[in-house]
Amino acid sequence: MTTSNPVEHTLLRAEGFSCPSCVSKIEKRLGRLEGVKTVAVHFATARIEVDHDTTLVSTDDLVNEVRKAGYKAQPSAL
Repeated sequence: MTTSNPVEHTLLRAEGFSCPSCVSKIEKRLGRLEGVKTVAVHFATARIEVDHDTTLVSTDDLVNEVRKAGYKAQPSAL
């Protein structure tokens, strides 16, 4: 019997985007975190969507990594 790790779809609202190159910077940083499955940064709406293994990386970890990249982010329901 195999058990699957809990994968969560997290939506973050970001601030500080000034150009489309911000997108690749954030995607690369988040994509390097262990447990992150997919990352999609939407420049026009300043949304970051991340599928991640919650046993390896938390929503707070994602927010902190975005901060390290030079942007602000917070969890969003929409």
